[in-house]
This record gives sequence, structure tokens and C-alpha cells, in this order.
Amino acid sequence: MHEVLDWVYSIVVALFLAMLIHIFLFVPTKVSGESMYPTLTNGEYLIVSKISHVLREMPNYGDIVIIDSRTHRERSWMDDLDEPMKNYIAIFDKSSQGHNVWVKRVIGKGGDKLEFKNGHVYRNGSELDEPYINEPMEFSMDGSYTVPEGMVFVMGDNRNHSSDSRFIGPVPVDHVLGKVVFQF
Repeated sequence: MHEVLDWVYSIVVALFLAMLIHIFLFVPTKVSGESMYPTLTNGEYLIVSKISHVLREMPNYGDIVIIDSRTHRERSWMDDLDEPMKNYIAIFDKSSQGHNVWVKRVIGKGGDKLEFKNGHVYRNGSELDEPYINEPMEFSMDGSYTVPEGMVFVMGDNRNHSSDSRFIGPVPVDHVLGKVVFQF
């Protein structure tokens, strides 16, 4: 009986540690859609570091990040506990995909002035060098936009087939759930 209890204890501790790693450090996810093509393809798997989310760090320009697209609402600690389970379900159950977690690239940060002209993006007056784009952007918000402090402006690499900050607005830094660190 003592041996069985040792096994149960070991399994419970292992599950608890796995849950902590998943909530606070790393999470697997799967690309759903073509908004990041050609950088990421539909069905590709990603490992996302959540350390920057836990520490509320601002991502860097060009980082590929996972965001909570529900920018109209406040996030709570319950979201961070609930999302790992939803994410695992989404990886294995195609019908649950299409929820609020998107993968995008950071284009602008708080205080940046973004301009969209002739299918190109300019940040603070300089055209962005974007070798990951394979076709010119057809839809753009002609004019300029200043990213509010504490927010990021994200876009998909497949600009003509991406819902991103052009549609949902800037993303609060606490809605940036992590940074892609590995793809396979």
C-alpha cells in the first residue's frame, strides 16, 4: 500500500509541476490559418515562451507573439489559468479552433507613429524592411496612427489575409500571451 501511495504522490507532483511550467513558462500551440504565411503555415506547431507575459515585458519589434484578440475586455488571472486547457483542446480538436488566441508580428510599440502608404509600413518616418512579406499590402489605413503607451501594434505577415491591429486596434501588453521561440 505504501508503494502505491508513493506512486500517486509522484504522479500528483509531476502533474502539478507540468501545470506550473505550462501556465508560467512554456506552452505548445498550433497555427490555425494563413495570416502568418510564409513565415508560419497552417497546422504548424509552435512552442511559446510565456515568461515575458508573466513579467509583463514589452515585446521587441519583429517578435512573433501570441495575443488575446479580445482587446475590448480586461484580462484576469483566471484567463491565465483557463487558457492552457483551452489550448490543449484546440490542438487536438479542430472544431474548437478559431477562438481568441492569434499569432502575429510586433510592428509598433507605445509612442511609435505608424504610417501606411502605397502598401508599405513606416515606423517613425522610416520604411520597415520586411523580407518576410511575399506580396504588397493591398488594404491599408492610409494616413498615420500613433500607438498608445502600454500597447503594441501587431500584423500578420500575410497582410492581405490577416485580421490584426488594423481591425481590432492596438493590443495591451497584458494581452500579449507569449513569444514564439520554436516552430516545427
